[in-house]
Amino acid sequence: MSLENRVALVTGAGRGIGRAIAEKLSQEGAHVLCVSRSEDSCGSTAEEINNSGGKASSRALDVSDGSAVAEAAKSFINEHGKVDILINNAGITRDGLILRMSSENWHDVINTNLSSCYYWVKNLAHPMARQRWGRIVNITSVSGLVGNAGQANYASSKAGMIGLTKTLAKELASRQITVNAVAPGFIETDMTSGLDEKTRELILKNIPLKRLGQPSDIAHAVDFLCSERAGYITGQVFTVDGGMVM
Repeated sequence: MSLENRVALVTGAGRGIGRAIAEKLSQEGAHVLCVSRSEDSCGSTAEEINNSGGKASSRALDVSDGSAVAEAAKSFINEHGKVDILINNAGITRDGLILRMSSENWHDVINTNLSSCYYWVKNLAHPMARQRWGRIVNITSVSGLVGNAGQANYASSKAGMIGLTKTLAKELASRQITVNAVAPGFIETDMTSGLDEKTRELILKNIPLKRLGQPSDIAHAVDFLCSERAGYITGQVFTVDGGMVM
C-alpha cells in the first residue's frame, strides 16, 4: 500500500467527494483524520473506514474558524506526531446573482472554501517541512477556471484556491512538499442531486463523456497525487470533468 504509515487529513470528509477521498486514502494504508462540521457525518466516515479494516478518526470542526483550525492542527500533531497529507476539500455554496448577493453569503463561502485552506497550510506546512515530505491537494472546481453565473462567491473562492496552489507549490518545493489542485466538473453529490431534468440535460450536452462523474473519479486522482508516483508533479491543476473544460 503506497501510503502505509502516512497520516492524511481530509476536510469535508463526511459525505460526497470528501468521503470518497478519505476511504480511498485509507485503502492505500493511510491513517485518515476525517474533519467536517458535523460529528455525525465525519464520525460515520471514520467508523466505516475502521469497520473495513482501515485506520481513521474524526473531529467536528468549523474550518472557517482560524483559531479552531490552529487548535485542531496542534492536537493532531501531538496525537499522531505528524500530518503528511492535507486534502482541502471542505466547501459550501450560497448561490445568487451578484446584484442580490448579501455580504454574509459572500464571506461565508470565501471563508469556508478559501480561507480555510490558508488556516490549515499555515499550521501544517511547517511540520511537513521539518520532515521534508508532504502532499497538499486542494479540491477546487471547473467554476474556478471558467466562472459560473450565479456563483460569483463560489467561483471566486475556487479560483483563489488555484492561485494559492501555484504559489504554495513554489514556496514549499524546496522542502519536498508538493501542492496540486483537482478541479471536479459535475459530480454526483448532494450539490447536484437537486438538479431538475431539464438542467441535467443541458449540463450533459456540454460534457463529451455524456455523464456526471462519481466521487470515486476524484478520489482516484487525489490518491495518485498523494503517492510517491507523483513526486515530480507540483503546482498543477487536474480537471476531472468528462472533457467539459478543454
